[in-house]
Amino acid sequence: MHNIKYIRNNPKQFEKLMKRRGISLNSSEILDIDNDIRSYQTKMQVLQEKRNKASKDIGILISQGADISSLKKNISDYKSDLTIMDEKVKDLNLKLNNLLIELPNSLEDDVPEGKSEEENQFIKAWGEKPQFSFNPLDHVEIGEKLNQMDFKRGVKISGSRFVLLRGQLALLERALSTFMIETHLNDDEFEEISPPFLVKEHALFGTGQLPKFSDDLFHTTDNRWLIPTAEVPLTNIVSNEIIDKNNLPLRFVANTPCFRSEAGAAGSDTRGMIRQHQFSKVEMVFVTHPTKSNEELEYLVSCAEKILQKLKLPYRVMMLCSGDVGFSAKKTYDLEVWLPGQNSGQGLYREISSCSNCGDFQARRMNAKFKDKVSNEIDFLHTLNGSGLAVGRTMIAILENYQQKDGSIVIPDALLPYMRGLKKIEMPH
Repeated sequence: MHNIKYIRNNPKQFEKLMKRRGISLNSSEILDIDNDIRSYQTKMQVLQEKRNKASKDIGILISQGADISSLKKNISDYKSDLTIMDEKVKDLNLKLNNLLIELPNSLEDDVPEGKSEEENQFIKAWGEKPQFSFNPLDHVEIGEKLNQMDFKRGVKISGSRFVLLRGQLALLERALSTFMIETHLNDDEFEEISPPFLVKEHALFGTGQLPKFSDDLFHTTDNRWLIPTAEVPLTNIVSNEIIDKNNLPLRFVANTPCFRSEAGAAGSDTRGMIRQHQFSKVEMVFVTHPTKSNEELEYLVSCAEKILQKLKLPYRVMMLCSGDVGFSAKKTYDLEVWLPGQNSGQGLYREISSCSNCGDFQARRMNAKFKDKVSNEIDFLHTLNGSGLAVGRTMIAILENYQQKDGSIVIPDALLPYMRGLKKIEMPH
């Protein structure tokens, strides 16, 4: 949600900010509604003062035995006019909010210009790509040869874009989740959260998924929603609250299933586990003071990088261009892991974590604030989120990067404490 005071004082600058988002906006419609609201509020204040004065005068006139009929009628008229104006203000506020909630967050100045992911800015690369003496397979071929990645039964049970993992691959998925959580808790200042997987509408509104992206979500018959990411419940921990400045930053981490209808992804990544209706993800959410959020974004990225580095998976970091940044974010870095089995064995990079600074955009929608008890300053918090990491895609990366000529998969050293003594994944005997 945008600050109406900023738009009021900087209408042309706001139009430029939205233009960077590909939105041609005439701020006069917003300002006209805002002017009407303030005009009615001024009139209501005058009427309220008149009504209060008249109420006091009635008491005096009664004590004097004077006729109060005309004054009573004035008070009744004032009350009627105030009721009418109050309804008009409510309608105008609703109209204004409906305009503002459809507008994406404004971007940081250093976000590169561009229309699509092809124009994202390369920041750095890490790790050595594996060299194979054979043509590397993709995760689907590997998983099916191991007889432990069962798409047919996933489809039989739940339909397309579901998979059933068996045996050692089910263990690998569990080990990855535990390893990620333990790494964040041991190395970083996180609080582990086990949140609900079903949320109310206001929670998704607060983080920006609703109303714009309702088609990408699963909705229950009792008006709850399955979470598309743990960002939703984690960020809403501070909704409608005022946090003591001395308790900032808050850093939450959770491992949850995520549910996405992928309504806008028909025909995209339909093969394998890249894009599923249900997947596991370890999510990080930071809540911080406005002056610290850019610094916290760099730290958030480093936390996600640490997981990839411990697993010795080669990756690159990209800063998303203006046309590729998500609705609620003002700046985003993507971590893209190297998948050697993709593209017919030629390999390519695929997103495995997206780390975003949302500034006060979500906090305004959630009414999440902080208070400095020394200065009595109260203002909106800044929120950040990032994957640490997407568990399914990390599994894909391990299968493809650690595959052997005989079809087995070597377990990365960092995962060995979580694999029940298993050092290699092989076809069951």
